[in-house]
Amino acid sequence: MKEFQVSRQSLTEHRIVETESDPLADGEIRMAIDRFAFTSNNITYGVAGDMLGYWQFFPAAQGDADTWGVLPVWGFADVADSRCEGIAVGERFYGYFPPATELKMVPGNIKPMSFAESAPHRASLPPAYNRYRRVSNDPGYDSRLDELQALLFPLYVTSYCLWDSLQDNHWHGAQQAVVLSASSKTSIGLAYALSADDNAPEVVGITSVRNAETVQNIDLYDRVISYDDITTLPDVPTVIVDMSGNSAVLGQLHQHLGEHMCKTLNVGITHWTQPRSSDGINTERSEMFFAPGHIQKRYKDWGADGFERRSSEFLQAAIADSLSWLQITKLQGLDGLASVYRDVCKGKVAADAGLIITMRR
Repeated sequence: MKEFQVSRQSLTEHRIVETESDPLADGEIRMAIDRFAFTSNNITYGVAGDMLGYWQFFPAAQGDADTWGVLPVWGFADVADSRCEGIAVGERFYGYFPPATELKMVPGNIKPMSFAESAPHRASLPPAYNRYRRVSNDPGYDSRLDELQALLFPLYVTSYCLWDSLQDNHWHGAQQAVVLSASSKTSIGLAYALSADDNAPEVVGITSVRNAETVQNIDLYDRVISYDDITTLPDVPTVIVDMSGNSAVLGQLHQHLGEHMCKTLNVGITHWTQPRSSDGINTERSEMFFAPGHIQKRYKDWGADGFERRSSEFLQAAIADSLSWLQITKLQGLDGLASVYRDVCKGKVAADAGLIITMRR
């Protein structure tokens, strides 16, 4: 078994570890990981690993989990071996996996279309991350769309949750929605949702000068500006969705808007290498947005099937439309991931690029 690990103290450091595969016990299965996406969102899992528990999903092999960690990824895997009644060798699943050749799992709550991972070390983690979809039983499944689903589904689910929260809270009284790190795919997904909502306020995307033209060409934001032009924003009631985690930019924006900064939802940390402080930030009107928490709320409101039914129309339309601008690059194996890993960490991957790691030829 091979596994891609990163240093928990210095996320740019990485290694590939090879260990013996553990034998299966009764009730367990072994997944052979086929392919997964890798984006800046996966780096965010590492930045927030201690705070939100992401390191707990896949403890690093070789017993040094305090020093080395495994960044979760979204993708597809096939059952290579099974000692679990109700799950057969050859079945295909979509879900949360490690960047590795395989994963031993303990399926529970097995249904025709899904199961929940019930390994003890994941019992306290968000249920949305522990659910695995049995795509081999889905009559609408098309393997030709695996790359798009792996890349965009987890990000656009967060986008949908953000839109749903904003409209449910009446846009927090804002006349303007500002999205920081507008080139991130979660931001673009949110822009899809906002542009389709006639009741949404005007949407301004803020990005780097390097990405501004690409974001403008995607043509979803009402206006696109660079970080250098923050002071040109209209001084009107504003809600901010912050995907960047850049406290200097956020502080400048809060100071510019003053009392017109109605609410800030802190979501991502794409600028995770930047120094952090609360200088100039209105912390009383800021809150962390955690998509799995919002999903759990909607599960209670609508049921799991109700949430999937309401979100699926948006997801299908946004993912299909993304074909017009997304450029997919396939890389082979964990060595392929290693070749681009530091570029992803440093934000050097183009806004319209999508990286897919294929584990089998």
